[in-house]
Amino acid sequence: MNLSIFVLSDPKAGEEALGRVFNALAVARESLEKGDDVALVFQGAGTRWPAELAKVGHPARELYDSVRACVAGASRACSVVFGAEAGVKAAGLGTLSNNAVPGTPGLASIRAAVADGRTTLVF
Repeated sequence: MNLSIFVLSDPKAGEEALGRVFNALAVARESLEKGDDVALVFQGAGTRWPAELAKVGHPARELYDSVRACVAGASRACSVVFGAEAGVKAAGLGTLSNNAVPGTPGLASIRAAVADGRTTLVF
């Protein structure tokens, strides 16, 4: 299976957001274990997650570390809008900008994943 997972939840939104990112990471891990091609993308307010997940003691840090190899990056424009540029960079992630939205430096394209025939999940 070819799988793209987009995380849009905002870590500032509390328990529900934690549940969303945790489930996104869990499906990424399960899919990797089954030999699937997985691309995990942080988009929207979700671009704030890499900095949070890198914190010592974060409840999802170990799970995040286990799927780190499949992280494709973070949406460039979203990381700018949501003030997450430094956190994305500190986490060692690249930015994605293959959706040229006017007035922005470009977003990660969800449509491109779908058009490529990838099963696409949004959390």
